[in-house]
Amino acid sequence: MLYQRTLAKEAQVTGIGLHSGKKVTLKLYPAKADSGIIFRRIDLENAPELKAVAQNIGATENATTLGSGSNVIHTVEHLLSVLYAFGIDNIYCEVDGPEIPIMDGSGGAFVFLLKEAGLCTLSAPKKFLMVLRPVRVEMDDKWAEIAPAPKLMVDSTIIFAHPKIKTQRKIFNFSCEQFINEICRARTFVLLKEVDGLKRRGLAKGGSLDNVVVLDEFSVMNDDGTRFSGEFVRHKILDTIGDLSLLGHELVGRVTTYKSGHNLHAKLCQKILSDPTCYKIVDADELLPETLEAF
Repeated sequence: MLYQRTLAKEAQVTGIGLHSGKKVTLKLYPAKADSGIIFRRIDLENAPELKAVAQNIGATENATTLGSGSNVIHTVEHLLSVLYAFGIDNIYCEVDGPEIPIMDGSGGAFVFLLKEAGLCTLSAPKKFLMVLRPVRVEMDDKWAEIAPAPKLMVDSTIIFAHPKIKTQRKIFNFSCEQFINEICRARTFVLLKEVDGLKRRGLAKGGSLDNVVVLDEFSVMNDDGTRFSGEFVRHKILDTIGDLSLLGHELVGRVTTYKSGHNLHAKLCQKILSDPTCYKIVDADELLPETLEAF
């Protein structure tokens, strides 16, 4: 049997919001079994809690947002991806601003934070969402699909008309260890020619070479270049896992994406959950050993 997890102790980190540009502190607290992943804005008086589920997805422009109106938390996908990788089912996340800190643009700082806090096993069995039949969403030439498979796999393809990106594809067989080694340190990226447009729309106010890989017409502008081959598609996988964690359970299925983004990922989550014939929720003891090895 594989059991639910939470943090062993409290943890916190302070950083800048990528889009808001505001300094923000994120505090993480242990939670009881079956609580789920809960976010709360402590800078807003009596702000309702926001559970990290697809039904609470708000805006998806250049990041994934939970909530609506003034009670929103932007850019949750990197933290959610790392929580998923560590198998953390239950946690309270308090933030004193409108956005999760971007740190260095990857999930690496959150991995370090969780390792420092440690994990605690709870008494309730872990539950999984098992995909029973393919579900697909499309938008122009972009698409995302999830289909039955014995364990979580993410097959991601990105295409950019830039000599340092071009077409990149990676098939990632999920495990916590491989996530830490291959995915978590991949940073978000932007083309320099897009930055002015983002700022005119009120985005990327906190962006810099410290937290974003920036590409000019021909090359990477960051002094350290890229961290490893295929960093751009690896970051897409980081985002995809974080976005699809909003299904509310660990996944048993193969996710394939082609030029996808947060909006398509949100639509995929919502389409799956709208049709109960597409999936079933199972306890860990109903799964094959190879499925559980990833955790």
